[in-house]
Amino acid sequence: MSRIALVDDDRNILTSVSMTLEAEGFEVETYNDGQSALDAFNKRLPDMAVFDIKMPRMDGMDLLQRVRQKTNMPVIFLTSKDDEIDEVLGLRMGADDYVKKPFSQRLLVERIRALLRRQEALEGIEVAETDENKVLVRGELEMDPLRHAVKWKGKDVTLTVTEFLLLQALAQRPGFVKSRDQLMDVAYDDQVYVDDRTIDSHIKRLRKKMRTVDSDFSAIETLYGIGYRYNEE
Repeated sequence: MSRIALVDDDRNILTSVSMTLEAEGFEVETYNDGQSALDAFNKRLPDMAVFDIKMPRMDGMDLLQRVRQKTNMPVIFLTSKDDEIDEVLGLRMGADDYVKKPFSQRLLVERIRALLRRQEALEGIEVAETDENKVLVRGELEMDPLRHAVKWKGKDVTLTVTEFLLLQALAQRPGFVKSRDQLMDVAYDDQVYVDDRTIDSHIKRLRKKMRTVDSDFSAIETLYGIGYRYNEE
């Protein structure tokens, strides 16, 4: 049974969403501020978390920053309808997805399931090697899907689940262009709608992480109006 942490200062959301998730078979932990959640995470991490952005004591952005120092567990942000800057900033900081308030609880459940499936696949142990999960080497890039490990020029790079999947999709066919729609199919289930900005934000953060180990990283090329391409160096 997967454990989901809900962090929101709106008690109505905590109550209704936790009831829905428990009915779907999840174990749910609820916190009404970021500091309380962080204190609990320092003792025991959940399998994934859903954070509101605007909260007392510690907001969702600060909480995400602290969490990303120790784990790549999937994180979904809950954002207000018009807070587009928060969505983009959250994705750049390492959130895997966002859901706008007011939201469909069914949609939230589907996004949670999708992220958990990816996390479980990438952290699989004793899994037979296939073309999909064998170590991928493209020039200076090495990706090990079974261990969720990435190296660039021999140096470790820590990626979220979504960032890993996007890089893997691009690197599997160097020189070929992947449209944003194709990358959305890779990173999200069919029933989950995301817009182009979400993919762009993930790519920007992916590049930033790669450049922490190599400031000259330029293997991911943007083709404006078309998509992205991985160029083997």
